[in-house]
Amino acid sequence: MTNLSHNLAESAAMYPDQPAVRTDDEVLSYRALDRLASQLVTLLRDRGIGPAHRVGLMLPNVAQFPIAYYGILRAGAVVVPMNPLLKEREVKYYLDDSGARLLLASPEVAAEAAAGAKVAGADLLIVAPGEFEAMLAALEPATDPVSRADDDTAVLLYTSGTTGKPKGAELTHGGLNRNQAVSARTLFEIGPGDVVMGCLPLFHVFGLTCGLNTAISNGATLTLIPRFTPAKALEVIQRDRVTVFEGVPTMYAAMLGVPDRDRYDVSTLRCCVSGGAALPVEVLHNYEDAFGCIILEGYGLSESSPVAAFNHPRSERKPGSIGTPIEGVRMRLVDDHRQPVGTGEIGEIQIAGHNVMKGYWNQPEATATAIDADGWLSTGDLARQDDDGYFFIVDRKKDLLIRGGYNVYPREVEEVLYEHPAVAEAAVIGIPHPSLGEEIGAAVQLKAGSAATPEELRDHVKRRIAAYKYPRVVWIVDELPKGPTGKILRRAIEIPEGILA
Repeated sequence: MTNLSHNLAESAAMYPDQPAVRTDDEVLSYRALDRLASQLVTLLRDRGIGPAHRVGLMLPNVAQFPIAYYGILRAGAVVVPMNPLLKEREVKYYLDDSGARLLLASPEVAAEAAAGAKVAGADLLIVAPGEFEAMLAALEPATDPVSRADDDTAVLLYTSGTTGKPKGAELTHGGLNRNQAVSARTLFEIGPGDVVMGCLPLFHVFGLTCGLNTAISNGATLTLIPRFTPAKALEVIQRDRVTVFEGVPTMYAAMLGVPDRDRYDVSTLRCCVSGGAALPVEVLHNYEDAFGCIILEGYGLSESSPVAAFNHPRSERKPGSIGTPIEGVRMRLVDDHRQPVGTGEIGEIQIAGHNVMKGYWNQPEATATAIDADGWLSTGDLARQDDDGYFFIVDRKKDLLIRGGYNVYPREVEEVLYEHPAVAEAAVIGIPHPSLGEEIGAAVQLKAGSAATPEELRDHVKRRIAAYKYPRVVWIVDELPKGPTGKILRRAIEIPEGILA
């Protein structure tokens, strides 16, 4: 039987008293997590939720996330992870597009969740720590997980494209299961004695696969931090004797910057994992020298479940490289005509294997563009390959910006700017930032006779989209640079000197 939640049931049978999930003083054993997830199935069935139905999940990194995640899967339904920072209009879009009939959300985001769910016509269940578990405890647990096929969708993960409209990548039970299994066995070497640090958001595929799925499937403990701060991370590493740390480059840089970091005992760390953006080589070397633990850098994307390539633990590591394809995955570089390029030449990364998504939800044309007839997924990322087969990311073909490990797509932000009555044209670009990697900036041309300040435009966007997306810096221009066809040339936009000062 294929169902991702079956991994939890198996671990609960083998390690019933082992801590499965921890959030500070709150600890759930495997037995408790499995029972609560089973009881949630009963609640979902009472609300008419069954196989293939979509359920939104808008929770931070708290113990209730795994309960909800595995409960939804156990019922045979599809998890739709949603960033808790989403605003009403974004919540509505996710629910409308996915057809989700129910949204589980934390009390902290109840207002935006309720407003979005109401407009979308979806039911809302507020998941309050303690109260949620008490409500489930009154229900009879369901029996075995609902049987699903390898190709059945388990997670509908929304990711934006150059159109700015988020698309739901259909990640399957079989694909996610194999991706976590290969990652746990060949990369992170996770077992029952490990403690995995859950700094990465579980609503993101990196945290979902490499953190939650690998830990629970292998009897390890996942210790969660709802909101990352470098000092808190070091405190938890020491307190819980963390053995595997998974993060984005900004997290490693931030921990290096903690003034009294030497007072924390991090000697239990044996493996650190970096992804989500390119890790500066200087940060890699400084972190390894300071913490005495190697960092394995890898590569993937939402559409690839996500792990595609990695620097493997028992092979040569090449700083600045994303390594080589993982077991069961193939990668190649192609030119604009999708023809392979030679060693050392720059081409677009294409991926084939168990990890490639089923397709984009209800978007056959977008699916056909992304995945060719032979199953190769075009990533939009440019790289070169050396004589040893190692891949090195060169640039992004897409307009994707990455701010502190979060993906931001310019078009989505631009569309909100265009809603302001004074805006004639707008272009959103990335501004190099020492700790975030990129900061979000916007160059705006106003309509003739209209007036608006940069602060007004910034606040206009801030009120309408998630906090990590809005442009921190906005500047007014007389005219935006354009190409022969009239297309705005983002790369030709001049960034005002000292704009981030």
